[in-house]
Order: sequence, then structure tokens, then C-alpha cells
Amino acid sequence: MLAITCPGQGAQKSGFLSSFLELDAFSAQIDELQAASGIDLRQHGTESDDETIKDTSLAQPLLVASAIACAAELGVTPAVVAGHSVGEIAAAQIAGIFTPADAMRFVSVRANGMAAAAAATPTGMSAVVGGQPEDVLAAIEAAGASPANVNGGGQTVAAGSLDSLQALADNPPERARVIALPVAGAFHTDFMAAATEDLASTASAMDVSDPQVRILSNSDGSAVADGREYVDRLVKQVTNPVRWDLCQETLLNSGVTGMIELVPGGTLAGIARRAMKGVETFAIKSAADLDGAREFAAAHA
Repeated sequence: MLAITCPGQGAQKSGFLSSFLELDAFSAQIDELQAASGIDLRQHGTESDDETIKDTSLAQPLLVASAIACAAELGVTPAVVAGHSVGEIAAAQIAGIFTPADAMRFVSVRANGMAAAAAATPTGMSAVVGGQPEDVLAAIEAAGASPANVNGGGQTVAAGSLDSLQALADNPPERARVIALPVAGAFHTDFMAAATEDLASTASAMDVSDPQVRILSNSDGSAVADGREYVDRLVKQVTNPVRWDLCQETLLNSGVTGMIELVPGGTLAGIARRAMKGVETFAIKSAADLDGAREFAAAHA
């Protein structure tokens, strides 16, 4: 049984689209998604440096477009799809809830709203790797931060003011490391509240369809069969924690045997190797990985 997952913000790397843009169909789709987003996806996926694409207003549309185009190029229909944070929007398009153009319009509003909210107050996010879950949560709370992403596999992401994240780094949980992430705001916390109004308005004006592929929600790991409900959850998720641990639990309980992570792959596959024992993973990092991903998909069909 095959799952396809879409990575979230922080997974982007300078030049990660270069090999894919040599593929005619992928290149053509990026041009269409670029037109819908109003962002030069080609430049930012090939030439821009890591610091440039750390910008939320660029990173989020770039990641969603990349996953959408990668899924189309891969040409595989999974049993279930899930996205991490902004990756949920790409997952929604793959499942048939959004058209590609609407997915890009939605993510552009989300990205710009979250970038503006992040600019209003200096905030950030840090991964806490290792430690006992209860110790990690206690340390995050003691520092004045929030557990924005509970990822499972020994990784929780704290979000908050830069002072709170520094306090966490200075006083890490026992047997844990605190690693600053390349994101520009405290996502999935109340710091992002200002971003929800425009996003809710955009969502209500969109035509959405019910998913044609089983899709999981970051809010609680459950499968959502109603497209409108899923989109409403996307709006709320801007200020609510990502429970990727519960998504992985659902995948395990559903009998998934293989998981493909779309470009820029690596982060979710790494977490899965620790949290989803017995499930094989395949991370798509370059166009050279596509044939292997198709073979992997066939083995887990």
C-alpha cells in the first residue's frame, strides 16, 4: 500500500529544481503554476540562494508548485496522500480538492499573509531532536515557546519569539539537540493570527471538490472525505500545531508499506524511518530519482 507525502517549509534547498526543469512536461507545468502564483518559480528553484528562498512569500509557493509538478511527472496514484504544513496544499491538489491554479492562488495568499505576520514580530522555529517527549514539551513551555510541529520520530519543532528560542537552545531538554530552522516566523502559533482573515475569505470564494484520493489532515491525522471541510482545516492550521505524528500513526494503522516523499524529499522520509518501522521510504531529490520512484510505487501498489 503506497502513500505519497509532500514536504513542508524548511525542506527547500538552493537549485533543487534544476534537474526537473530539463523535463518538458514538468517545465511546462511550472510555467502554468508560475503564472497562477505571480512568482518566478524557475529563478527561485534554480538560481536563488538558500537565504533568498527562506522568505516565506517565496518558499511556500515554490514548495507547493514543486510537489504538484513532481506528482504529475511521477504519474502514480497512491492509496493515501498527506502533506506536512504547507505541503497540505499540494496534497489537496494531488487528491483533487484544488485545481493546480487554485492551489497556487491559495498558497500565495497564505504565504503573503504569514510573511506579513512574521515581519510584524521577530519570531522563528527550532527543531528539538531527541529527548523524552514529556521532557521536550516541558522545556519548550519553560522557554516560553510553543510546540508548533509534533513530528514523531524524536522530533518536535518549537516556535516563538527569538528570545524564547534562544532560551530553549541555552537550556535544551536532556539528551536533545536544538537546531534553528530556515524559516522566518513562528508558524502554527497565535503569532500567525493576522494571516487567517484573508485566507478564510479566499477559501470561501473557491470552488473545491471532494478528494478522489484518501487524504489526511495535520490537525489530528484523520482522513477527511469532504473537500470543503479539508480547506477549512487548512485555514485553521495556520495557527494550530501540525500533528505529523498522528498522520504517521494513521498511515501505519492503514497498512501502508511504502512512502514516497516528493521533491525536495528527505525530511519526511527521515522522520518516517525513525517513526514508521517496517515502512519503506523513497525520497525524490532530483529528476534522476523518478524512475526509481515509479518502480518503488509499483512494488507497493
